[in-house]
Amino acid sequence: MNLKFRTDGISGPAFRLVAGRVIGGVVSFAIPVVLARILLPAAFGTYKQLFLIYATLFGLAQLGAAESLYYFVPSKPAEAGRSVCNAIGTLALVGTACLGVLYLARTTIAGWLGNAELANHLPLVGLFLTLTLVSAAFEIVMVSRKEPAKAAFVYAASDVVRTLSFVVPALLFGTLHAVLIGAAVFAAVRVTGMLAYLWTAYGRTLRLDVGLWRRQLAYALPFALAVGVDVIQANAHQWVVATRFDAAAFAIYAVGCLQIPLVDLICTSTANVMMVKMAELAAQGEQAGLALWHDTTVKLASLMFPLAALLFLTAHGVIVLLFTKTYLASVPILRVWCLMIIPSAFAVDAVLRAHARTRFLLLMNIVRLAVILGLVGWCISAFGVVGAVVATLVGTAVVKALAMARIARLMNVGISEVLPWKRLAATAVHAGVPLVPAWATGDIVTGPEIVTVFSSVAIYGAVYLALWFVLRTHFSIVIAGLQQEAS
Repeated sequence: MNLKFRTDGISGPAFRLVAGRVIGGVVSFAIPVVLARILLPAAFGTYKQLFLIYATLFGLAQLGAAESLYYFVPSKPAEAGRSVCNAIGTLALVGTACLGVLYLARTTIAGWLGNAELANHLPLVGLFLTLTLVSAAFEIVMVSRKEPAKAAFVYAASDVVRTLSFVVPALLFGTLHAVLIGAAVFAAVRVTGMLAYLWTAYGRTLRLDVGLWRRQLAYALPFALAVGVDVIQANAHQWVVATRFDAAAFAIYAVGCLQIPLVDLICTSTANVMMVKMAELAAQGEQAGLALWHDTTVKLASLMFPLAALLFLTAHGVIVLLFTKTYLASVPILRVWCLMIIPSAFAVDAVLRAHARTRFLLLMNIVRLAVILGLVGWCISAFGVVGAVVATLVGTAVVKALAMARIARLMNVGISEVLPWKRLAATAVHAGVPLVPAWATGDIVTGPEIVTVFSSVAIYGAVYLALWFVLRTHFSIVIAGLQQEAS
């Protein structure tokens, strides 16, 4: 069969970009797995604390400068070189300021997190942050110039090289310092590659333009504010744990909060497609949009609910196989954390953005942050370190409920109609019932961990497929009966 993807619309470019991100995400997943096996828990916890600092600052310090290029490069091609130079200059300036703060305040930050070892590594992390901020515009410029194949290649190649730059020094020298040096070298290479590409693309038009820079900031800063609040609330639970527990305990917590790249990739890609279709269906009225929202939610739930169930089922095996028995204490954390996958099936952000309710999105992030900070102390006292996940889960549920109420008003329906409740309930039962025999199998089967995991997953899959066949047959009979009565 000869398959040909269209490249004149969004399908071809989107497919290439997603493919590049999938390759990169799968490869990058190896970094924490390898480092957890090589570094002692205290050193791995220090690594996790350092990159919590990095991730938070990376999200806050971009100021929307790189993202603004999605607008300015394609809409004003004559000014593209200056727009790109302004963005890179902004990122370099902010990155240098972050490097200075991390260097000067390194002992204060280390004392705040109760880990003196951080002070020795923060300058390297600051250098890595500065360089990665500068190169944040790399793929964005390619996408904006309608070069998705190049962008996909750079996404994938960067993640592969970044993984090697972390893993190889760890394997050769076995120290966190070596890992950070490798990271800084990778970031420098990436910046060099980006500058070479930009010079080829724009040449001498790469120059600063103060007037244009003001317009770019005016466009970018409101977006940056919303992103900043989102970054803070997304990392709040980790910051609380990092400041209350030592590095080894934080390592246990961070391993339990295992990130599954495909969850974000699937949900984000699906939500973006839904958003575009909602705009196309706007002329047909809210019922068309509601039907699309219902269909998208059920499809996401049919993926996310079983995934959460499988991760809950195999949490013990996943931790042992990936991170060894050293991190067994992460198992209960992972079992609660995997429940965070369930709310991701409800792409409320995309619906609100499709209706231009971006201010409400900012309010949602603020409310979620307030709920987490308000509950996390009590939850940790009541449940231990897993309480930080509980607080995050409650905060997420609260804002999803608020968003549902807002969407119901936007679509002029009641709460009973805003979601396909019966279909979602059937999906939840379909995902949950196979857990019973699969869990029992895990208790009965003995042997290597991989055998237990494989057996549990096999039983879960078999029962899930059997239920799917039964439900499909049942609904077919019901529909046929209704059609016969109607005729």
